[in-house]
Amino acid sequence: MNIVITGAGIVSAIGIGKTETLQSLLEEHTGIAPLRYLHTDHRDFLAGEVKLSDEEMKQRLGIDSEPTTRTSLMGMMALKEALSEAAPLSVPPRGDTPGRIALISGTTVGGMDKSEQYYLDFLADDSRNDYIRTHDCGSTTEQIARHFPGVFSLVTTSSTACSSAANAIVMGANLLRSRMTDVAVVGGSECISRFHLNGFNSLMILDPNQCRPFDADRAGLNLGEGAAYLVLETEDHARQRGAQPLARLAGYGNACDAFHQTASSDNGEGAFLAMQKALGMAGLQPSDINYVNAHGTGTPNNDVSESQAIKRLFSNALPPISSTKGMTGHTTSASGSIETVICLLALQHAFLPANYGFTTPMPDGITPVAHVKTGRQLRHVMCNSFGFGGNDTSLILSNRKS
Repeated sequence: MNIVITGAGIVSAIGIGKTETLQSLLEEHTGIAPLRYLHTDHRDFLAGEVKLSDEEMKQRLGIDSEPTTRTSLMGMMALKEALSEAAPLSVPPRGDTPGRIALISGTTVGGMDKSEQYYLDFLADDSRNDYIRTHDCGSTTEQIARHFPGVFSLVTTSSTACSSAANAIVMGANLLRSRMTDVAVVGGSECISRFHLNGFNSLMILDPNQCRPFDADRAGLNLGEGAAYLVLETEDHARQRGAQPLARLAGYGNACDAFHQTASSDNGEGAFLAMQKALGMAGLQPSDINYVNAHGTGTPNNDVSESQAIKRLFSNALPPISSTKGMTGHTTSASGSIETVICLLALQHAFLPANYGFTTPMPDGITPVAHVKTGRQLRHVMCNSFGFGGNDTSLILSNRKS
């Protein structure tokens, strides 16, 4: 059963929508900058914030007074673009059974950006309690779905730390393979919150300067935020409704090495297994992969671990590899879908994204693509997303002709 992508939408620090995102990628434009929109005393941190306030996003979406969170707003904007590209997304009924469209969204922060602002007033001032109720991850997904009334027959949430959106893609594909839905709209959304920022700071893995994935002098990550969604359906279903596939989800794999609560294993066992499983499902050999979008956070631990896993899988014939987090920041739970859309753009427009900030190879590590390379026809690309606790996921996209 072939699963194809028929729509995609993206919002991140490097652009609102695919057109702006593509331009930023080709021009090597980073969205990392001093914090502007997050209400925090830690103004010295750099981050990849979406360059719109909550009010500006509400205006674009036509939302007036409904209590919304930043995670939900970004999700609505990305989802709107994805649904528009896949339109008309009317699914014909099967006999007496109405057409089924599922929304699977990944997040971990959820509505924390608002609940952390108002929880101290919960008892003294109940005028903000509607925002408190948007705290949990599921509420975020429900908010996004309600902005598109009557579209979704199933709505659920994936929350596996930084592999959340990637696992939402896996779950949607599995629903299609088991024929439990006709269309799966998959991805994730995540905003930066104070809890989020302080938590990563307490782990001492935030770089106060521009992050440099896979660089010998890397000192940590820059947090980012954003959202991205893809419309998945079987190739037969897309043909029946006259939809044009953009690419094919050829394979995916998930593994959990459970090595540590936050650290990756030295040999990258979970990452290796996830990539190996994805290749097996796709029926591909390591030599078939033309580009790897690495998880590549810029932390000393991740980049060593992922390098070992990649070198173990590809041996001495490494494909071009880069991390795009130097431009978007680490969008945590949304990173899997944001970077999948970036891989989709690379397939469609024949280029290799740059590993922004890289200058010096790390000992025994991979040497990434330092600057964008155009005119590269790609057939199969791999996208890695690795979460805390060792929950690791790898996806493979193939062009329409492969």
